Amino acid sequence: MLEILFVLGFFFMLMLTGVSLLGMAAALIVAFALMMLGGFLAIVIKMLPWLVLAVIAVWIYRTWIRPDAPKYRRRRLP
Repeated sequence: MLEILFVLGFFFMLMLTGVSLLGMAAALIVAFALMMLGGFLAIVIKMLPWLVLAVIAVWIYRTWIRPDAPKYRRRRLP
């Protein structure tokens, strides 16, 4: 799917700028940025269920298993 985004971004940018060396460089930059944002979005969508699961696990752990009070107290320096 990301390859399609890259090709579409490259194609549309070439259509806007024309076929020249500067236009091809601009098309590559825009297509790269589009593909990078698409990749970030895909990673976030893939990782979101695991991140939510981690938040729920920590919330349950801290709700039911309360940590003990610290066994030591940090001394203040004069």
